[in-house]
Amino acid sequence: MRRRVLSAVALAASVAVVGTACSSSGGGSTSNAAATAASDPSTVSGDITVLTNRTDLIGDGTMKKYAAEFTKAYPKVHVKFQGLTDYEGEVKIRMNTKNYGDVLLIPAAVARTDYPKFFAPLGSSADLTRTYDFVDSGTVGGKVYGLVSFASANGFVYNKKVWEQAGVTKWPTTPDEFLDDLKLIKSKTGATPYYTNYKDGWPLTAWTNIVGSASCDPEANDKLAIQDPWKAGSDLRTGDTLLYDIVHRKLSEDDPTTTNWENSKNLLATGKAATMWLGTWSVPQMQQAAEKAGADPADIGYMPFPEQIDGRYCPVEAPDYKYAVNIHSSHKAAARAWIDWVLNKSGYATSVSGISSVKGSALPEILQPFQAAGAKMVIESQAKTQQVNDIDKAAEVGLQTPDYRQKLIDAARGAGGGSLDSILADLSEKWRSGQQTAGL
Repeated sequence: MRRRVLSAVALAASVAVVGTACSSSGGGSTSNAAATAASDPSTVSGDITVLTNRTDLIGDGTMKKYAAEFTKAYPKVHVKFQGLTDYEGEVKIRMNTKNYGDVLLIPAAVARTDYPKFFAPLGSSADLTRTYDFVDSGTVGGKVYGLVSFASANGFVYNKKVWEQAGVTKWPTTPDEFLDDLKLIKSKTGATPYYTNYKDGWPLTAWTNIVGSASCDPEANDKLAIQDPWKAGSDLRTGDTLLYDIVHRKLSEDDPTTTNWENSKNLLATGKAATMWLGTWSVPQMQQAAEKAGADPADIGYMPFPEQIDGRYCPVEAPDYKYAVNIHSSHKAAARAWIDWVLNKSGYATSVSGISSVKGSALPEILQPFQAAGAKMVIESQAKTQQVNDIDKAAEVGLQTPDYRQKLIDAARGAGGGSLDSILADLSEKWRSGQQTAGL
């Protein structure tokens, strides 16, 4: 999921692997041609394969419904989906060939500088920024190769009923208040105050998305390229310290090695667990779990990170996967039509409680309380994301992997060596080394 989940954090339109996806006959296009938006839908034709990580939406027929609606607008285009359970792993392998669908979600492991090798340009940054947010994250040399499927705000998905039973009716404004609230939940209810999802691992990477939120700084991600991410007062130090303290004070599950993501949704939905740090994309899944369990979906709430700047919360809008067109596709116009339709007409972003990348779109319902509280939505700059990724790789820290936070949790629960300070100091030293290796 973003994976990020991509998200995770997460989500989007699909993937196809059949060889015919990129070599189907009729209306072929050269591999270096742009995927240009058509002004007349009746002129667009072709069979396209869309790759997706949302295997569940294929299984329940949702994707089929999307395709049927799309065909009403583009009657000469036929869409086929292929869902991949290990999306990142399988697509990376297929990208060694020409056959990786017509439309796909760009795997997180693909360096932005490599986008022109694999994906058709969708237009200029200058033009597309008039319509979409987050365009810079898919731009190379002034050309856009990927458009963000949707963004998630990041915060705590929680069971409002459990929090109210503990006597907590207002969102905490500091990490210490948050910890005090979890203590009340532990003492006054039978719920696990916080659920780490340690075993599955990937949910722990959502903690990286605190960058920009605690500081209310839209440049926070870019500053990782030149600063120590774990210096005193930094976003990552604030978030990682809170996670450590939650576990160290025994406010999480007794044995994190036995957690289970699918079961965690049921636990939160039924009030057996109270809180998890995840993107807004998680809310519909928790609500669906509540319905299945006979609980009230209205019990599922969402709160911002407990830190305020000038009296305002600052949730970050974190881009999820980006849609792209395979540079080898024989039906680029049809592939581009699908992307345009999904972003502008399908309502997909709303269905996953995501933030549409189309400028001026309303926030999803789950974030309306944020607006009422006067929260400042932070759209982070992604200008130096590649440099940050290069440093992270050289440093072997793994900002988008669960490893170092699993180590942090192990230390907090007494099952691993090191202290909070020693672990964060080690991360800082690795990062400095990575900056030197990357020449930054």
